[in-house]
Amino acid sequence: MTIIVTGGAGFIGSNFIFHMMKAHPEYRIVCLDKLTYAGNLSTLKEVLDKPGFRFVKADICNREAVYRLFEEEHPDVVVNFAAESHVDRSIEDPSVFLQTNIIGTSVLMDACRKYGITRYHQVSTDEVYGDLPLDRPDLFFTEETPLHTSSPYSSSKAGADLLVMAYHRTFGLPVTISRCSNNYGPYQFPEKLIPLMIANCLADKPLPVYGEGLNVRDWLYVEDHCRAIDLIIHEGHVGEVYNVGGHNEMRNIDIVKLICAELSKPESLITHVTDRKGHDLRYAIDPAKIHGELGWVPEMKFQDGIKKTIDWYLTHRDWWEEIISGEYQDYYQKMYGNR
Repeated sequence: MTIIVTGGAGFIGSNFIFHMMKAHPEYRIVCLDKLTYAGNLSTLKEVLDKPGFRFVKADICNREAVYRLFEEEHPDVVVNFAAESHVDRSIEDPSVFLQTNIIGTSVLMDACRKYGITRYHQVSTDEVYGDLPLDRPDLFFTEETPLHTSSPYSSSKAGADLLVMAYHRTFGLPVTISRCSNNYGPYQFPEKLIPLMIANCLADKPLPVYGEGLNVRDWLYVEDHCRAIDLIIHEGHVGEVYNVGGHNEMRNIDIVKLICAELSKPESLITHVTDRKGHDLRYAIDPAKIHGELGWVPEMKFQDGIKKTIDWYLTHRDWWEEIISGEYQDYYQKMYGNR
């Protein structure tokens, strides 16, 4: 089987590639990534020269490049991680998010229709559901929860989801969608909450927390997410949406305090900053469907996963320090400049 993984040099995409190459060593994995600011080719350095892996630098919005790759590889499955995903950046410049997250998705599905695939899988987010009130811990997002977006980012992801389902209904494209809660773990870009707080703690820099930090997120260890997608593309039912959540709800402020404690840093580093525009209050996913149909359950408890994640950032300082310095963007040239 040949699988094209778009956005595979990013956080979740790279972890998915590692998972698939370990779980299915007989598969051919082709990574398609534009290498924007959040794509880091050095993340994939351990697999770049493996015989069952190929990296291609291209934009999913580039129809000619995407079609050429499909002609060369004849993929069986496409898993689309490629997306602009940082809410703050979407508030500053929504147009980039619409281009990549919606137009790019349409190009990929057009290629799937033209060349044929057995499954197109869209990696989405729980943010398409909007948010839940803090005083109703009994409420959860299910696959039937109406889409109710809050940011240009979540709106672009919801638009892509609707387009995916339209291609299934109109053209019969064999699709599945997964909507996950907040991921954490190795190789997450340092602008995200957990790695940002770890890096700032280690440098004794202020820890910026939006508002009072009372916003609640459901945290999912990235390896659990990768197992879920593996299950969905092999055993999930075509035309279905699967919510993937960790049942690990935490307030942002409590996560920051936990990181301070783990790194023996004072909570006085915490600095409350002006809240994000349209900041969602609470995300919480009900993963009953994927558990009931496919038998998936998250294996990593948050208290174990956060310690494992902190340890990873402590032992891989060169990885994230290169990102902070900007040097990581030269890695592609180093690897491929003379090839």
